[in-house]
Amino acid sequence: MSLDPRIAAYLARTQNAPQPASLAELRAATDAGLRQLHGPLEAVASVRDYAVPGEPALAVRAYVPAGADAASALPAMVFAHGGGWCLGSLDVYDNPCRALANATGYVIFSVDYRLAPEHTFPVPLNDVYRALCWVAGHAADLGIDARRLAVGGDSAGGNLAAAAALMARDRNGPALVHQLLLYPALDFAFDTPSYQRYADGYSLTREAMRFCWASYLADPADGKQPYAAPLRAPSLRGLPPATVLVCEYDPLHDEGVAYAQRLQQAGVAVQCLRLDGLIHAAIHMLGLTPGARQLFEHAGTALSSAV
Repeated sequence: MSLDPRIAAYLARTQNAPQPASLAELRAATDAGLRQLHGPLEAVASVRDYAVPGEPALAVRAYVPAGADAASALPAMVFAHGGGWCLGSLDVYDNPCRALANATGYVIFSVDYRLAPEHTFPVPLNDVYRALCWVAGHAADLGIDARRLAVGGDSAGGNLAAAAALMARDRNGPALVHQLLLYPALDFAFDTPSYQRYADGYSLTREAMRFCWASYLADPADGKQPYAAPLRAPSLRGLPPATVLVCEYDPLHDEGVAYAQRLQQAGVAVQCLRLDGLIHAAIHMLGLTPGARQLFEHAGTALSSAV
């Protein structure tokens, strides 16, 4: 499919935008730019902030979907936001998480993990896994069903979700019914055909991904570790069923497809779906193009069948 025309127009408008001079400016500019793409605020039943105990305490924001039955224990997903491990925030993911809660019927627990480069691998991953364990351990208090617990994330958050699923398997941690991996970053390599084809001109660039990985890994050798790069895990057996959504015009397209293929080869129930016409960070683009709705429709279909 050709590139979504509204996205093509957006790329043309923003291609010569000035580059921020510092990481703080980059974070602020990224958040502001993404918010402009969100569209109207989606109404949900409730939003509540929690503090996961530990050193330091970890903020988690819960989104209960609109129309939820308050008397029933709801399924839940622990969600890690994207942003190359060094960008993103609870606030800029507020509307995407609202939309994800409504689309799936799951309570979405968005994790405010610590960012790189101030906190390099494995700190962000450990934060996400700690939040996952806390949600699972406090299911009754949170009004959720621990038997229907999923993990998910987009981009770098998809990396953290996949790695958290590996951790849960390896450590006999929380039982997961599903992993929702949205255009995930899964390998410390930049040599796939999609990296060549979409290296520039489609918002996320190959050089931007090099910057993100360099921020996340204190030592490039850490990129060989499966918890940093899940595509390098020796075995994917025993992982929960997965849905991998890849954007058609995205440098990360091929590693998402490769991970889904490896999951299938390992006997894991998996579906890999392409988001036609879309680019990286599509979860933010409901206000830019109707085509972004397909991400939420696929997520809702996948999770409605998770048991």
